[in-house]
Amino acid sequence: MTHRFDTAAPAGRTTSTVLAEAHELVAAAARVVDRDDYSRGLLADCAYRLRAPLRVALAGSIKAGKSTLLNALVGQAVAPTDATECTRVVTWYRDGATPAVTAYAADGARANVIVRRGGGAHGLTFDLSALTWDVAGPREVDHLEVDWPSAALAQTTIIDTPGTSSLSREVSQRTARLLTPAEVEGGSPAAPGADAVVYLLRRLDATDVRFLEQLGAGAGGAGPLGVIGVVSRADEIGAGRIDALHSARDVAARFAGELERTGLCQAVIPVAGLLAYAASTLRQPEFAAFEALATVPAEVLGDALLSADRFARADSALPVAPELRAQLVDRFGLFGIRMANMLIRLGVRDSGSLAAELAARSGIEELRSVLEVQFGQRAEELKAHSALSTLDRILTAHPGTEADRLLPRVRARLADVHGFTELRLLGRLRTEELPLPAPVLADLHRILGGTGVAAHLRLGLPVDVDPRTVRATAFDAVRTWRNRAAHPLADQATATACRAAARSAEGILAALPR
Repeated sequence: MTHRFDTAAPAGRTTSTVLAEAHELVAAAARVVDRDDYSRGLLADCAYRLRAPLRVALAGSIKAGKSTLLNALVGQAVAPTDATECTRVVTWYRDGATPAVTAYAADGARANVIVRRGGGAHGLTFDLSALTWDVAGPREVDHLEVDWPSAALAQTTIIDTPGTSSLSREVSQRTARLLTPAEVEGGSPAAPGADAVVYLLRRLDATDVRFLEQLGAGAGGAGPLGVIGVVSRADEIGAGRIDALHSARDVAARFAGELERTGLCQAVIPVAGLLAYAASTLRQPEFAAFEALATVPAEVLGDALLSADRFARADSALPVAPELRAQLVDRFGLFGIRMANMLIRLGVRDSGSLAAELAARSGIEELRSVLEVQFGQRAEELKAHSALSTLDRILTAHPGTEADRLLPRVRARLADVHGFTELRLLGRLRTEELPLPAPVLADLHRILGGTGVAAHLRLGLPVDVDPRTVRATAFDAVRTWRNRAAHPLADQATATACRAAARSAEGILAALPR
């Protein structure tokens, strides 16, 4: 997820301007609450997160596959996937010069965590059994921070959260406190820890819907603007059959339809996280094993793949050692083995090509594309929204002070920043059926940045288009959307959406060189 484009905003107001204004308002608020240490700490975090990478949280029910998906997105084994104590606490994954894992207590005490490596899919474990804190006395772990050299983490800080449907209410509440914090003791405000959320679904039950509704409401409406749904462990939906992802897409479409009626997710994508991670770390001995299995008659291999135990049994006549077959099941699953076998039979001849084909079929590339459009290209806006929303709550908690003069400016920015308007409208477009022809709705989705925030993408032009054509097309778009907004038969929702589209086109013009 890389942020590549300075998004167009109305009246010449670029994303950089939005960030600069947010920094200015945070600094002004710090002078207002200079005697309140707690609020000053929150403001210091606001200032830091405006400079730091985007924070994206992975959330979902227990055993939804969050840690596996994290490993797939990073392309390395950075998160433990076995059910250990570390999966019961919030864990922050950041880019760092050298690998290091640190445990933090609620009072700020720190302890180094021993990292153990093993084999199979559970190749990494954080040992929390014998922590030595830098402050005397026993403590409970509040959260973990993982520093790891990674290009993906340099662009995006990923937060792995405990399951929202854990048997322990306290464990589930850790995720809720991170994403939708209520007031802390004494009525002081709290800040959401993430700028955007990827929510993993295995089924769409009442617990998921309630949490997504809570997430959408946020802390007084201050929750993350971006929420993407993922039908996780998609290969298991079809019982590991070769057409499992087709079944998963049907499920994702059903989930999307149900969630669209409530506006709780901007998109729902099916992903086989285990296959995606295994593809990114495919080893040559595994490829050689797949090649050997491809020489087995299809009906014989099909019988062996009826179950994981049957495939890995020691007395099998398959031309791969039982230990390696067990490893293939552990890392790829039956779906991945069937898919790899099919691809090699169709002509894939090297490990790099097989890895690329498996990754494409896992759904991870589609997810990365959606995350880039929805989160990566709007990273600055999402960060500014988090900071300004927190700032609103801090100033509201200090009535009768200079905060009363600053608060209207903060709320004006939250209301007027066009990038926020676009994100909210894109979410509503998935739930509201505006009385516009389908091609016009597609144009509306595009001009609002639904397929990317670059000018040529918003205007439906080729990437190598010349600036003169961009300017002429943007002028036409401004006139077209203004006319639609002013149409006497346009209802309020349609007129509002069309006016927003006109402002998006104006932003493109304002960003062009004069």
